[in-house]
Parts: sequence; structure tokens; C-alpha cells
Amino acid sequence: MKFIIKISFLFFGFCNILFAQTNNAHYNSIDVQHYKLTLSVNDSTDVIDAEIEVSIKFKRSLERFELDLVSKDSTGIGMQVDSVYQNNIVVDFSQKDNKLAIEAKHVFPRLPYTYTIKYSGIPKDGLIISKNMYGDRTFFGDNWPNRAHNWFPCVDHPSDKATIEYFIKAPNHYQVIANGYEVEETNLTEDLKQYHYKTKVPLPTKVMVIGIAKFAVQNTGITHNIPVSTWVYPQTKAAGFNDFAIAKDILDFFIEKIGDYPFQKLANVQSKTRYGGMENAGNIFYFEKSVTGNQEHKDLIAHEIAHQWFGNSATEIEWSHLWLSEGFATYFTNLYILEADGEAAFRKRLTDDREKILNFYKTQQTPIVDTKTTDYLKLLNPNSYQKGAWVLHMLKAKIGEENFWKGIKTYYDFYKFKNASSTDFKKVMAQVSGKNLDTFFTQWLEKTGQPKIKASWIHGGDKLRIMVEQLQEQTFEFPLNLEIIYSDGTSEIKTVEVTNQKEPFVVTTKALDVKEIKYDPNVNLLFEMDNE
Repeated sequence: MKFIIKISFLFFGFCNILFAQTNNAHYNSIDVQHYKLTLSVNDSTDVIDAEIEVSIKFKRSLERFELDLVSKDSTGIGMQVDSVYQNNIVVDFSQKDNKLAIEAKHVFPRLPYTYTIKYSGIPKDGLIISKNMYGDRTFFGDNWPNRAHNWFPCVDHPSDKATIEYFIKAPNHYQVIANGYEVEETNLTEDLKQYHYKTKVPLPTKVMVIGIAKFAVQNTGITHNIPVSTWVYPQTKAAGFNDFAIAKDILDFFIEKIGDYPFQKLANVQSKTRYGGMENAGNIFYFEKSVTGNQEHKDLIAHEIAHQWFGNSATEIEWSHLWLSEGFATYFTNLYILEADGEAAFRKRLTDDREKILNFYKTQQTPIVDTKTTDYLKLLNPNSYQKGAWVLHMLKAKIGEENFWKGIKTYYDFYKFKNASSTDFKKVMAQVSGKNLDTFFTQWLEKTGQPKIKASWIHGGDKLRIMVEQLQEQTFEFPLNLEIIYSDGTSEIKTVEVTNQKEPFVVTTKALDVKEIKYDPNVNLLFEMDNE
């Protein structure tokens, strides 16, 4: 979702924001098909006037259903619903505990019903109305993880996807960017303009956004029939156009490696997002100061573009499976760096990521698939990002390059525009590779930590006897590569399969003196070496 650069913003700038673990009970009752949001903004107040049509299919018969919507509080901040209609008939509703409960009389499962909700208010969050770094007024959606319901009624959970269209009315000195393609742009009055955007494919609410600001816009070009554009503040036009020019090449790389781009455009947008980057579907929002003119954030741009496939299109079923989004985006960024900058840069990123994982484990011992953490912001940690990426790196080594890419493409093709769990991903990779991956996925995703290795060796003739001991409590199974360096300066790599807490190995070598052994020379294992 977000690039790791934003972590400091999250924990220090917004440490007061907590998100409770989702209760899926009411989500299991309805399936939103489409949102049609009409919204008006102005320059005199922060109040938005809105109407939304929510098209729903019911999964079972029920008398009332709920949508997520933050209610107006005692300070006057929040949304106040004025009326709800079903087919022009007024229906009863109530607002309580940030839920909008709506009467659902005489509904039948699997049939479509549309409810029109008229409401207004000042968004508490989600739609950020403020001034940018140049003092210009801006309106930017910023929904992750479940903040969309601060500004429109919805099922604010990644498991419920829907198409969306926007009718945005704004003073005509602004431009508007949103998900999907621009259907129409209309001058309503001398001072007011309406923008109509619409998506063709379903999205999770976390990446449904609008951006309203003064922009300089450049059409970067078209690749694989996908238009690429840059939207930056007019004051940073030259720098921004230069910074985001690389997006087209990055998009090329991912299309060729993964498959067709899932959306109708790629717009890179300078914004007020609280994150380093937020991967909103088809229009990525980057933090204001990412624009420098020096192309300093190639990895940030690659990370957010990778999310268009993983996170936006193939989406995690629940927050605890966040690594399917963030771990994937992190690793595919590394693979792009391998392509663009070479093997040394790639290995350095892996080594740096490994160090972040080890340091994080010293302060927090939780698994990647973390079902106990109820503050979603705390899931934005090295487990979800760097360790998730390392799982993919080790998986590639385990099943081979060809099977890895075949599995990635198969997984994406099946789950695009759908939701997946870690088990779903495992099943695809196991089927493609023909390998049993149960132990691999269990030890790396569901258990905490990583191997901490202590090794000792003796050498005689052409035999190297090495003892490998795991010092951590849980036993891991993994291949350990050894680079054996001889007295004449030559070397060779041997591999031992470690399966026990303490295990001896005998390795055949050249009949030369062994000068040194390097462990994991090609950076293929997530581990810690005990040097005592």
C-alpha cells in the first residue's frame, strides 16, 4: 500500500489513530456492486454536500443492513445523513457507532437493489481538506486502511470490491483526478465545473480516491495502450515532470513480467497523502516533497506501481494478509532495481532489508500473518514489507526462477479483481511447482523469527566437516549455501539442507587447504549469524 518511507509519518505524526479489528458479521450479509458518488466542494467551508447511490446484492434475507459511515460528533465534524431512498421510496435509517443502518424490507438474495443516500458534513478523515506546501487549497482522498467511510457510506473492508463512479463539482480553478477514466468535463456555471470519472473494474475502498487541486499535467506517453500522466503542483512543474518521467519504463517492466495492467490509466500525483506513497488504483498519490527534480524516488515509484497488480487488483482478503500487498510490492521493487541497476544494487537492498527484519524482531516478535494486532497501522512494519519480500525471494530460490514467474502469473491471473489469502497463494505456487510448500509457508508466515545460526568446521584431505546449530527456539528447515575459499584463492559453493536444531554435515571439497567459509554468499537466506 504505502511505501516504507512513510513509517515515520505514521507512528510519530499520526500515532493517535487506532483502527479496531474488523468485525465481518455485517459484511457477510451484503455485497456492494457499485457506488455512484456525487460530491460538491467549495472554497468557503470544508463542508461537502453529497449523494451516493449504493447498488447492493444481499447474501441472505434480512430486515436491516449496515454501511460504514463516520457520524457527526459533538464538535460538528463528521457526516450527517439527511435521507435514504430505495427506488424513490423513503426508507428508515439510523446512525450510531459510525454505522449507517438502513431498512431492507422485502429484499431477496442475489437480486440487485439500489439505495440513494443524501448526506453532508465535514470529513473527520479520509478526504483531507487542507493547504499544500505552497498555501494552495487542496482536497485529497487518503483512505488506507479503512478511512473511506469518513467521507462516503461504504463497506470499508478490502474483501468487498465494487466499481465506482464520481460526479465531482468543484470551483473551476481546480482540476480533478479520480479512479477510472474521465467520462466528461462540464462547465456548470461561470465558476463551477463538474468532472465525471468511472471505473470498469471493481476496487477495494482503500484505493478509491479523488484529488482536487491546482495541477500542472503532462501526458508522459502510452505504453501497452495505457496512458501515463503526471499531475504536480504548478510551482513544481519542471521538477515533477522530470521525476515521474521514469514511470512509463517501470510500467513497461511490470507489464512484461506480470501481465496486463489492470486499470485504464496510470497517473502519478503530487499530493497531501500522509504516506510516502499511496497506491490508489490508477492514480498514485505521492507525498509533496517527493518532487525534487532529481529522480530520487525511483524505488518509491516502482513500489506503488507494483501495487496496481498486488493490493489493488489481487487484494488481500483480510488485513492480516497484508504481506500479499506490501511484501509483493517491496520484492517487485527489488526486482525492478535488479533490472535497472544490476546485481550489486539488488543484493544491497536484500542485505539492508534483512537487517531491518532482524532489528524489528528485537523489539516485536510477531508473525507475518498477524491475526492479533488490532491497530492496522502497526501492521505497516518490516514483517509485512521486508520479510514478506524475503519470503518471495526464498520461494523463488526454492522452486526455481521459471516456476516462480509461472506461479506469480498464474496467481495474479486467477485472483485479479478478487481477494486472496496466504493459503490461496501457497496453493497456486505448490500446484505450479509440484512441490509441497506447507512447511515453507508455515515457518516463514505463521511463526515468528528466523534462523540464528552458529557454525563450526574442520577440514582434512577433501572432506569438510561442518556442524550447524540453530540457536533460536523454533527449528527451521532451509538450504544453507557455503562458499568454500581455498588457499590458492579459488572458491566453490556447496549447499547443505538444514532440518534439525543441531546437525553435522560432511562436504566433499578440493584437496586444498580451506582458508575461509562464507555463509549465504549470494544473499538467499533470511538468517542471523552468531559470531560469538
